[in-house]
Amino acid sequence: MKRVKALQAHDGVVKIAEIDQPELFETGVLIETYYTAVSPGTERLLIEGSKQGVRQLGYSAVGKVKDVGVNVTTVQVDDIVACYGAPYVGHMEQLVVPETLVAKCSADVLPKHAAFAAHGTIAIHAIRQGQLQFGETVVVIGLGVLGQMIAKICAAASYDVICYEPNEKRAEMLKGTPGIEIFSDLNEMEQHILDYTKGHGVDAVLLCAGGKHSETTPRSLEWVRKQGRIVIVGDVEPQFNREQLFIKEAVITISRAGGPGRYDARYEREAIDYPYHYVRWTEGRNLAAYIRLLERKAIDVSDFVQLEIPFEHSAGVYDRLESSEALTAIIEYSGGN
Repeated sequence: MKRVKALQAHDGVVKIAEIDQPELFETGVLIETYYTAVSPGTERLLIEGSKQGVRQLGYSAVGKVKDVGVNVTTVQVDDIVACYGAPYVGHMEQLVVPETLVAKCSADVLPKHAAFAAHGTIAIHAIRQGQLQFGETVVVIGLGVLGQMIAKICAAASYDVICYEPNEKRAEMLKGTPGIEIFSDLNEMEQHILDYTKGHGVDAVLLCAGGKHSETTPRSLEWVRKQGRIVIVGDVEPQFNREQLFIKEAVITISRAGGPGRYDARYEREAIDYPYHYVRWTEGRNLAAYIRLLERKAIDVSDFVQLEIPFEHSAGVYDRLESSEALTAIIEYSGGN
């Protein structure tokens, strides 16, 4: 069997390993990888977890279709496609991804930007969980790559966006973006919310910070309006005061990955799609929506491309990210040249 190289972690050590090339199945798409995007927070957790066994790293990519399974109808050989979702997608030279987790890219989409397919898909699902309507106001807490993506998409959808990020370098990335107000001081943000909403509170809060325990989690109940929504997107514990919840009658929900279909083997591996009229926004349709945003130039993710690492040097990408304080990085494969 043909062998390919993949970025893996074992016992806390990251290295490039040779593995068997994934076999093409009936609903699968064989992809020659151009770029993969690094998700620093999630992948560091995988590296820590590799003490219990080998962990495949990465879950967001773009590349060229080399072959398709006999049941694939939406893409064909030589198409450029974005794809999302472990265990099919990783930092690997070649991928075999179910058709439901693949979206065709037009010539108007830069492959480097399409590489952030996972982040765009997850961001879109999180926004949908907030049930925002035109003209409403949303608070985004934490401007890592996912929080940045959520803020950009919310602004493109004409929501009023208020962000909190104590890291001034990250906060600076969104400054000047129409429709977005950014704060690095919680008290200043709270006063802005009070003034801007005339004391009513915002319609939704999306918690994108990590670190399990964050002071912003319980305080978010103070910012949201009565019957508003709080969406837990990052890795934080849902610590809320019951009395405040009762007074606000707020809705608390957790956003899981890219949307309906995730972790369902029939949807993913077998590519059995959910009925369009019952499940309008599956993870696959959210992925396609992200690509449409790029095609229409509705969002600009060029500032995400802060580090470009050749695949042969990718084992050091996490150290590079930590030492440079870059938001994220993309890994470049020979097919992308």
